[in-house]
Amino acid sequence: MLTVLGQKHKFCDGVTRRGFLKIGALGLGATSLSLADIFRAEAQAGISTASHKAVINVFLGGGPPHQDMWEIKTEAPAEIRGEFKPIATNVTGIQIGECFPRIAAMMDKFVAIRSVVGASGGHDAFQCTTGYAPSSLSALGGRPSLGSVVAKVQGSVDPSVPPFVGLAAKTQHAPWSDSGRTGFLGPAYRAFTPDGPGMANLKLNGISVEHMANRRQLLASFDTMRREVEASEALRGMDAATERAFGVLTSSKLLDAMDISKETEKVRERYGDGKPYKFQYDGAPTVNDQFLMARRLVEAGVRCISLSYGRWDSHGKNFDLVRDHGAKLDQCLTALVEDLDVRGMLNDVTVVVWGEFGRTPRVNNGGGRDHWPQVSCALLAGGGMKTGQTIGSTNRLGEHAATRPVHFGEIFATLYHNLGMNPETTTINDPSGRPQHLVEHPAIREVV
Repeated sequence: MLTVLGQKHKFCDGVTRRGFLKIGALGLGATSLSLADIFRAEAQAGISTASHKAVINVFLGGGPPHQDMWEIKTEAPAEIRGEFKPIATNVTGIQIGECFPRIAAMMDKFVAIRSVVGASGGHDAFQCTTGYAPSSLSALGGRPSLGSVVAKVQGSVDPSVPPFVGLAAKTQHAPWSDSGRTGFLGPAYRAFTPDGPGMANLKLNGISVEHMANRRQLLASFDTMRREVEASEALRGMDAATERAFGVLTSSKLLDAMDISKETEKVRERYGDGKPYKFQYDGAPTVNDQFLMARRLVEAGVRCISLSYGRWDSHGKNFDLVRDHGAKLDQCLTALVEDLDVRGMLNDVTVVVWGEFGRTPRVNNGGGRDHWPQVSCALLAGGGMKTGQTIGSTNRLGEHAATRPVHFGEIFATLYHNLGMNPETTTINDPSGRPQHLVEHPAIREVV
């Protein structure tokens, strides 16, 4: 992942943003300000961040165990119930798994869907980026991901910032690092990936990005890189999408957004770094920094951000894995939602957290849970939705949806609705010229 360092941004009066906040704090007579206090002070001083509709799609690659997260099966036998106990949340009557105390403390900002159905059973991110099974319209190139649709229909908020960014790290099991395919829309609408294959040969010569001392070194290095590439045959051989990616990469606005070192140490500590990376194997690391980067990218103008968090394929040591991954997710996800809330962005930004399927009700001999496409779960926040509720439930053993099954397509219809697109009327033309609806299901009635 590209990481860059830079100086503090200056306003036209010559005062840096961080300098202004320091002066403002002293002016208020404060000795210690919370993050919320700082943002409120900014708002009172007339400093605001323009907000737009956006989605942050967090893929829990491998299939998270639904019955160990948002719906603990207290009445099931021990070999099905597992090791976790439910804990109360700040919403009366709602309990979730004990590994998520921070989420429990702000459950009023979330919606837990306990009855997601329609999984095809594939060990990949496809349904969590499109809402469809991989076979849908495969003869035409397949269904495009939400990010590609957004890039096509809504375009860029800022010309120097791509509308769709994929942060998913490369994984040995490649389908878990899929940030979202373009399908029949073609490569012009693919995700911009800062460390993707299209950028593999664009290196900063003579300097390590991890040890850049200041922005001058960064800009000098980029200038050198651009001159060297333009003087070679490499640029002439690039396709249009790669040329655009190169231009975006050298945009200071995007680089600034990806530079989380510009955040205060206190903010970065709230998100955590997700280390050490445990249970990763052939999957994604638990990079908490990507949640902070996602928030910064939305502020810069990105409409859709996809990332892959952890490796949840818990065929063995399921409960140790959930304790590790769950605690880390609990920290960075609540930090993200709180940040969006205090910055006045939460009503415009939808966060969805889910995997490709659930896990078996019965614990296997290795202390793990195996694949279970019959039912899974999802957690949503923001987007102007009616939060502080759960939707659906599984039966006593967690085998199938007992009440209110929610299809992948309904969740995608809700995401499109939250982005300002009518999922029932908006269409995009396939290569044959035939209009295709974005989804084939309505938005979730309980939240819109």
